[in-house]
Amino acid sequence: MISSLMTTRRASVLAGLLACTLAAGCTPKGETNGQTTPGTGGTTNANSGGKTMLAFVTNNPSDYWTICRKGTEAAAKELGNVDVTFTMPADGTAATQKGDVDDLISKGVKGIAISPVDPENMTPDLNKWASQIPVITSDSDAAKSTRLCYIGTDNHAAGVMAGGLIKSALPAGGKIMLFVGKKDAQNAHDREMGIRDALKGTKITVVDVRTDDADHARAKQNASDALTSTPDLAGMVGLWSYNGPAIYSAVKDAGKQGKVKIIAFDQELDTMNGIKDGTITGTIVQQPYLFGKESVKMLAKLASGDKSTIPASKLVIVPTQAITKDTIAAYEADQAKLLGGK
Repeated sequence: MISSLMTTRRASVLAGLLACTLAAGCTPKGETNGQTTPGTGGTTNANSGGKTMLAFVTNNPSDYWTICRKGTEAAAKELGNVDVTFTMPADGTAATQKGDVDDLISKGVKGIAISPVDPENMTPDLNKWASQIPVITSDSDAAKSTRLCYIGTDNHAAGVMAGGLIKSALPAGGKIMLFVGKKDAQNAHDREMGIRDALKGTKITVVDVRTDDADHARAKQNASDALTSTPDLAGMVGLWSYNGPAIYSAVKDAGKQGKVKIIAFDQELDTMNGIKDGTITGTIVQQPYLFGKESVKMLAKLASGDKSTIPASKLVIVPTQAITKDTIAAYEADQAKLLGGK
């Protein structure tokens, strides 16, 4: 049976808080609870002070991960006996991510949660790491590896949910394009398949999937180029968190607000602003705060030899939610309460 962290009132963290955090000087680089790691792909050794050293390694340096980091910090504070290194590979490549993990293991971490950049080709690496310390995946899975568990979204179901937003935005059909960092990342693949499944039997056609290798400037250029090359494009869908803001910016630059429907994933600031001003139809929000928090809690137990929190399916599914202009105010209010612990 698949374990599910079912919540309707718990999600990640208010996008407005993220904006404040960034304005206060937080940059999308690797961080720990109380310690910053270089944004060049390397990490620094956490000052454990006798605590169990754990790590969370993302697949790119998007602001989305700042929310996840807050979840790891909350877990570390709650547990009191762990120190968490949070690392964001600066260039979003598998090579940099591999180097980060090797470095962390050499510095003595006792467990790692990772969102693999290239799960298929990284399976031998994941298996090697898993033979040395407990390894779990979060956000994006590598189901063929020997990782102990996956904590995150059912990305196919999230894609189906996004497909529902697309159908509501384009009832008469039309051409759409999908935009993502890497097609072969498991979460990207599953979301694309979910969207395609949801659109079967409609007059909506996916004419292309454009990738950017987690390069934010290229993500916007891809969106701008699509608007020029396909003037009758009816919809644009961003599968990774930063794709929504990139599409939003390109559509505004082209003066096509309202003419081209936008569907996004996650709750980056410009995505939420786009929903509020009506340019973006909606976004599928995950719960990265819980990804981070639950991953650290599970790793802490695994590091002590306790595997009781791993379900038989080796999957802990955290639900997603569709946010539109009608629901965004309530969503943000709920996240403010979550953040404040009220």
